[in-house]
Amino acid sequence: MGLSTLGIFHTFIGVIAIVAAIVSYIRYSKINLAELSGKIYLYSTIVTALTALGISKHGGFNPGHVFSVFILILVVVANFLHRKKQGNNRNRYIENFFLSFSFFLSWVPTINETFTRVPLAKPLATGPNDPIIAKTLLLLLILFIAGTVLQFLKQKKINGFINK
Repeated sequence: MGLSTLGIFHTFIGVIAIVAAIVSYIRYSKINLAELSGKIYLYSTIVTALTALGISKHGGFNPGHVFSVFILILVVVANFLHRKKQGNNRNRYIENFFLSFSFFLSWVPTINETFTRVPLAKPLATGPNDPIIAKTLLLLLILFIAGTVLQFLKQKKINGFINK
């Protein structure tokens, strides 16, 4: 199944968001909205979530659209906390979690769509219920949980230094 022009644009911007998030995780151990990589993640994720609402492989509003709306809410709230609640270090926990959760959630349709489309001749998965998709998402869930715990501990240390 080919991609529409909107689908190609959506995919391109989505890849930019993923790369920006990975760069931010490598540099700052989180998606850091104060830095360029975090800003690129934020804006490209917003565009990706909005363009996803115009894409429907199965017709009509579907679970992928729900993911997009939820991801959009997560990044908008995280950005609000980042911009408006700078003095409240407790909000950094929520901001970090929301950004990481949005990143994790974005992998659900990404893995599903990628594994059912590539390689073109014989895709890795036959459909969304294929075990390879479930195993991959389970691995990503474990990484998300471990990363969230590490971010929490790092933020706790940062808040401790700030509050002293």
